Order: sequence, then C-alpha cells, then structure tokens
Amino acid sequence: MDEVDLEMKIAVSACLLGENCKYNGGNNYNKKLVDFVKDHEVISLCPEVLGGLATPRLPAEIVNGLVKQKDGISVDDEFKKGAKIALDIINKNKVDLVILQSRSPSCGVNNIYDGSFTGNLIKGKGVFAKILEENNIKVIDVENL
Repeated sequence: MDEVDLEMKIAVSACLLGENCKYNGGNNYNKKLVDFVKDHEVISLCPEVLGGLATPRLPAEIVNGLVKQKDGISVDDEFKKGAKIALDIINKNKVDLVILQSRSPSCGVNNIYDGSFTGNLIKGKGVFAKILEENNIKVIDVENL
C-alpha cells in the first residue's frame, strides 16, 4: 500500500498486533503491519472475543452459511454479536481503514476456509469482513499491505 494519511484512524485484528486471542491461544503478530500503523491511532479488535468466545477455543469455519466449531456446535450467534460490537466501536471512533487477518471465519477479507476443516481455502468473506463491506467501511487483508 502507498502513503497513508497520518491522521487516519486504523482498526486492526488484535491478533496481528500480538494479542493472544486466536482460537489456539496464540497470535498472528505481523511486523510489517505494526510498522505500517506505528504513526497512526490504532484500535485493536477481536470480534470473536467481543462476541463472548473464550481463548483458546475450538477452531471454527463457515459451514453452509453458519459459523460452526470443528465439533459441529454453532458459534454463529457469537460471531455475529462480536461483529456488531466491533462495527459499533469502528463507527463510534470514526475509523478510516480496517486491516484484518486473512482466512479467518470472522476477519477473512478475500479467502476463508471451506468449512471442511481440511485447510482448503475458497473465495469468501468472514462474518466481520462482510458486515464492514455492507456498511461501506474500507477494509483490507493484511496480506495486501
């Protein structure tokens, strides 16, 4: 990405900033992202945690339009609740850009796992990425930085 306005407010998937909020208890720390946002006001968000999910938790994927854990239990309500809370935070803070973690059933912008829990990727959006797009909020995948 090119030059970015230093006044820009940027919301970021918390895992990318090193917060241990991934399903497996780890993070997706991304130095390139941290360098990119260093002179900006940054709002760290994890829609899954905001929706009430614990860390660690079972992996989840979108299966036939619903977010389900690997054991088949639906966590769709928690994902939708977290996405709505995160959207409210973004709107309240007048965020200009959101940078999300690839492949996530919540934050995937370009691709998500196919719901088979076998690591296969398909074109698609996670629950949070989709709600951002529906609300005309600029969102990019961290891999597109």
